[in-house]
Amino acid sequence: MKLFGTDGVRGKAGEFLDSFLAMRLAMAAGIYFKDKRVTNNILVGKDTRRSGYMIENAIVSGLTSIGYNVIQIGPMPTPAIAFLTEDMRCDAGIMISASHNPYFDNGIKFFDSDGNKLGEDKEKKIEEIYFNDNLIKSSQVSMDKIGQAKRIDDVIGRYIVCIKNSFPKNLTLKPLRVVLDVAHGAAYKVAPTVFKELGAEVIVINDEPNGLNINDNCGALYPMNLALEVKKLRADVGFAFDGDADRLVVVDEKGVVANGDSLLGVLALFLKERDCLNSKVVTTVMSNGALKEFLHKHSIGFEICNVGDKYVLEKLKACGGNFGGEQSGHIIFSDYAKTGDGLIAALQFSALMLTKKKSASAILAQIKPYPQLLVNLKISEKKDLNKIKGLKELKQDLEKKGINSLFRYSGTENLIRLLLEAKDSKLLEKEMKVVSEFFKKALNG
Repeated sequence: MKLFGTDGVRGKAGEFLDSFLAMRLAMAAGIYFKDKRVTNNILVGKDTRRSGYMIENAIVSGLTSIGYNVIQIGPMPTPAIAFLTEDMRCDAGIMISASHNPYFDNGIKFFDSDGNKLGEDKEKKIEEIYFNDNLIKSSQVSMDKIGQAKRIDDVIGRYIVCIKNSFPKNLTLKPLRVVLDVAHGAAYKVAPTVFKELGAEVIVINDEPNGLNINDNCGALYPMNLALEVKKLRADVGFAFDGDADRLVVVDEKGVVANGDSLLGVLALFLKERDCLNSKVVTTVMSNGALKEFLHKHSIGFEICNVGDKYVLEKLKACGGNFGGEQSGHIIFSDYAKTGDGLIAALQFSALMLTKKKSASAILAQIKPYPQLLVNLKISEKKDLNKIKGLKELKQDLEKKGINSLFRYSGTENLIRLLLEAKDSKLLEKEMKVVSEFFKKALNG
């Protein structure tokens, strides 16, 4: 597809993702959803990027021009849009965010009336409408058929109640001192409120968004600043979110940043021990071998899917599961949310600490991940990996050396992601040089 990537439409704001594209894309989405409309309302939320104003207004213009009413709720986490779309009986939901990307990028994600991210088949239909000039033109309305838009500022309470209901009612966070890094992003109001109302002693950092500082050396992609604060303040645990708060990174009381797969493993076991784990755990192709061994050791079945929380959710539905996630920190508790939700994951880990009466470091020490090395290599073209001469032999050679490999293209940038995993970190560094050189020659000709 020309517009949609692995998670909606994403690109540099004002260049690829300008107001014209946003307006036309909103029109195309509205045309697609019109066949299924019930309330004729579409919910629109955003994170804290400055470009969100431009894109939001363009989306409102596009939707109202084809007769849809729009409810604008301002900065809210992506999982909040999924929840509120269903809770407020909207025909669809739209989130304006580029997640963990820098402020100069932005994106548009779509949700159906049940709060589910759209599958590729539905995204493809929206894209086909986008490029259909006659349909776009004929769908525009006039006079009293033009839609209305209104802004509602008090829906945050609904989402806070939803989040708090995911935390066991027999527990309180009063014993915990928690540091929250909200990345100057969409959770800057919600996260502190939830943790304070549940009783925790809360210290918040990076909670002053100015439109240009989202994810800037903070949040889930840069947890070392949080790690320093946790140690300095002698906190029990630290939680870092990304710009739209669908991702979580945990820092233990020693200031050690937890591996995402270790977090998945201990949370899966916690669910099983309480008899709350349905069917299998879903992980991705990037999951660490140590996680798979840990799940097998505790007789927990697992399924593997492509990278992307919407693929995790699709696989969960297919196997009847209720828990899964990605190494990057997208963790889905589908009993409580329709997408990865950093706040719910943080509360579940807090519940684990309180129930076991153990420190974060002691809990996470149950899984020692194998060394992995990830390189994002810039390339000039994306060739079919199955047709690259010599790649099959390269993979076979790595396998003989005890190295697991995964090579995949970025869905939004001209990058190939090269992942190697082995028990010997020095061997990884040596072989990564060989792999990088191979792809430089193959994809930059």
